[in-house]
Amino acid sequence: MMSYKNKKVTVVGLARSGVAASRLLCSLGARVFVTEEKSSPELVKLSRDLKKEGMGVELAGHTRDCVEGCDVMVLSPGVRPDSAPVAWAGQAGIPVISEIELAWSVCRATVIAVSGTNGKTTTTTLIAEILKSAGRTCYALGNIGTPFSSKVVEMKEGDYVSLEVSSFQLEFIRSFKPRVALILNMTPDHLDRYKSVEEYLNAKKRIFMNQTKDDWLILNETDEALKKAAGQARSRVLFFGKAGVEDAGMNQNQQAVLAAARALDVERKTVLSVFRDFKGVEHRLEFVRDLNGVTFINDSKATNIDSTVWALNNMKKPVILIAGGRDKGSDFSSIVQLIGQKVKFAVLVGEAASRIALAWKGAVPFETVSSFPEAVRLARTQAESGDCVLFSPMCKSFDMFTDYEHRGRTFKEIVAGL
Repeated sequence: MMSYKNKKVTVVGLARSGVAASRLLCSLGARVFVTEEKSSPELVKLSRDLKKEGMGVELAGHTRDCVEGCDVMVLSPGVRPDSAPVAWAGQAGIPVISEIELAWSVCRATVIAVSGTNGKTTTTTLIAEILKSAGRTCYALGNIGTPFSSKVVEMKEGDYVSLEVSSFQLEFIRSFKPRVALILNMTPDHLDRYKSVEEYLNAKKRIFMNQTKDDWLILNETDEALKKAAGQARSRVLFFGKAGVEDAGMNQNQQAVLAAARALDVERKTVLSVFRDFKGVEHRLEFVRDLNGVTFINDSKATNIDSTVWALNNMKKPVILIAGGRDKGSDFSSIVQLIGQKVKFAVLVGEAASRIALAWKGAVPFETVSSFPEAVRLARTQAESGDCVLFSPMCKSFDMFTDYEHRGRTFKEIVAGL
């Protein structure tokens, strides 16, 4: 295990992962300095708390103080690789790692890492549930909502971590080596951060770069790019995605979990029992309420087009769609045909609303609104008994909300008050 005692470590970013990393480092005896480019009343209060815990903190912009005497820099996933602190660290020869690399370096548990464009949270949750059902201690962490760093000191030899990892978190790993790694699928996403789909795929493939022949890599056989990636792996490869008779009726998330169960020596009957009892995850096609015959569904976790395609294909009722948020460079015209088939009316909101409107003009009746509560109310007035109001935004939440969970909770609160 890595020792951080008496090392000066700079943490860049004071979102959830950055706070968890800072507190972990403090508990390990490091001298911690935190730098955050934004400021708000909440961040000011948080910085006061961290200072009381013995950390140095700067808000409202990065200064070169963050690299002064620094031994290691830890990045929150939202921090871009071309940010000033990363550039300064490079100039000074300071190693830069991600929050999951930090937690991995002190982790005693066996790690199962799940990546891909869509389905990560559901798959991560199901893997944790099958391991618990098999009598093992397992934590579901990472992009799923609870940072790896916040729980790692609790873990013992023989425990497991089912870890949702994003491409952002994988950009700055060094030794991170999951016992089982899964890449579920690959579709264009985060093109506001990556120059090409290939660059995005290369970030995802880092999940298996340190694996050896004793580890497992689980890939989607229906994805040609991922099939090719198998040839670059040193680990043992399992494929899923082409359902045989045994797996008839199962979706690809379930097939991926079955493959993981095989790698982890969990019996099939245990997996099937978990599938039967599973109620789904919050903010992913989550039933909110039925109001006068209109069903309201919260799909706030749909931060890209493919997630919304999945949601629409699972809708059996006519849809009033609420969409929009911060644009990631997505091609909204790519789903015009599906929108025309499934959606009665679209309510567009947020920074991406005008681009979506331009792409969907003539395909579906729509209206653009300026606030989120207004969007929900308009969707309600457009819906008739037998319809479904689906909030599946296709975009990031950061134009109006702190994260997709904040956005989803707000949707549920507004719907509860209708």
